[in-house]
Amino acid sequence: MAKIVAVHGINQEFRGSNTIHAEWLPALKDGLERAGAKLESEQEFRCAFYGDLFRGRPKSGTGIPNYDANDVESDWEKELLLQWWEEAAKVEDGIRGPSEPSREKSTPGFVQKALTVLSNSKYFGGVAESIVIYYLKQVRNYLHRQDLRQQIRERVVEAIDEDTRVLVGHSLGSIVCYETLCQHPEWPVKVFVTLGSPLGIRRLIFDRLDPAPQDNLGQWPGSVEKWINIADQGDVVALVKRLNPLFHGSVEDKLVDNGANAHDASRYFTAAETGEAIKLGLIDE
Repeated sequence: MAKIVAVHGINQEFRGSNTIHAEWLPALKDGLERAGAKLESEQEFRCAFYGDLFRGRPKSGTGIPNYDANDVESDWEKELLLQWWEEAAKVEDGIRGPSEPSREKSTPGFVQKALTVLSNSKYFGGVAESIVIYYLKQVRNYLHRQDLRQQIRERVVEAIDEDTRVLVGHSLGSIVCYETLCQHPEWPVKVFVTLGSPLGIRRLIFDRLDPAPQDNLGQWPGSVEKWINIADQGDVVALVKRLNPLFHGSVEDKLVDNGANAHDASRYFTAAETGEAIKLGLIDE
């Protein structure tokens, strides 16, 4: 019944499929309307949810672990933090990037400097440093914990049925969708839409994909006929805006303007470009 299935990104652990569906459905309708299309039934849209798998037992009563700079321990976490900082400096006025990133990363004050900058950036919207670290660790846990990775993929599997033609992944959800599509080439999904995707980040994400890239090219995702990647120029998470060169030159990359909230999923859904991409999967064969 669900022709379109969408998958969320990080920081959704205190929500659920119903709350995300209620937020994304009107945005999806607006995007389709701008593309001259519409849903025949609201039942054609479904949201797969995995955020509860990150909902553990926090160290504080705030609902978020009371992380500080000392909890950013792995080289992987430090490297992604550095890249977020560098990208924020590129896209936001008034933010200075690290002067010597290759050496600064190893100094004791690097993590604290990066957290201070990012927690005051437009993208993170003045959130506490502990929340920036929390976001960082969710991405790392998906890529480094195979048991969790498979559990999350199974949530997507449960949402797909014989009618599904479009799979939409936002942020970390784009990685989840990509890997699950690769696992299931038998699926009827024809259109893959990635929104604010970090798939193109070398070493940290692209080179850790499952299946692994071969000869610096990522595997094509299953039965997909069209892959449209949509990014806002100011989206810090979508560090690499063009995925086409990394996936056999077959991805259609498009830029949109989401205003001040560059990474916001609802703003991506209301874009005409997103509506046009999803519309491709609704056309009768």
